[in-house]
Amino acid sequence: MFRFAVCTVSFLVAFAVIAGAGTEALGQLGAKEVPPASAAERGTVAEGISPQVADAEAAIVKADWKTAESKLDAWLLSHPHDARALFDAGYVADAENRLDDAAGFYRRATEADSNSYEAHLSLGLLLARQNKVEQARPELETATKLDAGPAGPESKARAWRALAEIDKPGPDHPGNAVLASQELLEALKLSPEKPWDTLLAANLAEATGQNDAAEAAYRRLLAKDPANMQANAGLAHVLIAQKKYSEAETFLRAALAKVPNDAVLTTQLAMVLAAQDKAEAIPLLEGLHTAHPEDATITRMLGDIEAEAGDPAGSDKLYVSLLNKKPEDPDLLVAHGQNLIRQLKYAEAFAVFGKATQIASTNGDAWSGLAFAASKTGQPAVALHALTMRSKFLPEVPSTYFLWATSYDTMHDKDQAVVYYHHFLESSAGRFPDQEWQARQRLLLLEKKK
Repeated sequence: MFRFAVCTVSFLVAFAVIAGAGTEALGQLGAKEVPPASAAERGTVAEGISPQVADAEAAIVKADWKTAESKLDAWLLSHPHDARALFDAGYVADAENRLDDAAGFYRRATEADSNSYEAHLSLGLLLARQNKVEQARPELETATKLDAGPAGPESKARAWRALAEIDKPGPDHPGNAVLASQELLEALKLSPEKPWDTLLAANLAEATGQNDAAEAAYRRLLAKDPANMQANAGLAHVLIAQKKYSEAETFLRAALAKVPNDAVLTTQLAMVLAAQDKAEAIPLLEGLHTAHPEDATITRMLGDIEAEAGDPAGSDKLYVSLLNKKPEDPDLLVAHGQNLIRQLKYAEAFAVFGKATQIASTNGDAWSGLAFAASKTGQPAVALHALTMRSKFLPEVPSTYFLWATSYDTMHDKDQAVVYYHHFLESSAGRFPDQEWQARQRLLLLEKKK
């Protein structure tokens, strides 16, 4: 049966969300693993500092934060521009998770001494942890240009790694994979490769379409650390992107044998099974959905696969539940509208697609759905308008040619109907016998009348 092609949220698109969230979480973890600058980075030369600051630093060495805070606060009341004391106060506030206070002290330290490597570094790292990328970048860039002093090259490599982290592409920002790769290379010139470097290198290789390099990086890390979950998920992602579904399935089953309850790996296995049209995908996703009912990505994946498996009503319950939380999401509206079409609820679908086009006028799938629903509800003029809008964003396919033809035919525009019936027959190539028969019959009649 001929069915108008409106794209749903595919399982690979849904996976991109999960994979992106995973790598983004990895990046945040990488930043959080970087503590406030170490004693070496603060410098150990005590000449020229007051006994009060020296006592505070002795307390810092013992992680006696309250004592250090008290001594520094008292000193800074009468010496508000002491760069070293300001940095120490920021260090203490950072350690106590008083992040706004820490940022304020670090910034004051950079203002008091613009060449304070440790203050620029720690402020940049702190802002990066808070996802304040635009503020973090200049601090980290400055740190890479300053003398690290006793901290040495290992410390400066942290600044380069943080820059690479904030420049890598993520689900919510395009990033700059080329720049991030260059920054990572600068870090590797200063210190040995770490597991996080390998993961980032693999992620950046994926972002630039170098799947072979990404796969090699993941395998290199897994050879050293087979239990690394980010590397396991990353390798599976690459295999899926290369459509190596059988290999990905074997790999994921082996990984899940070690960690059977891992949600990301289980989701990936479900997607691989779905790509191979294996029925096991649905119960796997149903189990995940039961365990994580509030996870929107899993809900969308299950809804998509259920629709493709021929259960539009079950699928639509899931999409409606998501729309209750995000009623203005155009992709959810498109998926909901398509389920309504599958259930032959054309009038309801028309309203849903109309709303989607109002919210997202550049969404070609929304215009596709509106055109089909308009045709089914006897509104050929609306269908032609929707097809015109759709053509600005998506290429023509046999189904759209057929819809152009039937809409013009209904409007009694014989010349245009003939043109599009021919376009349809040229592009369909025997894939839609019922519609091809209809097109030929209409052409016989229309061309005879001409």
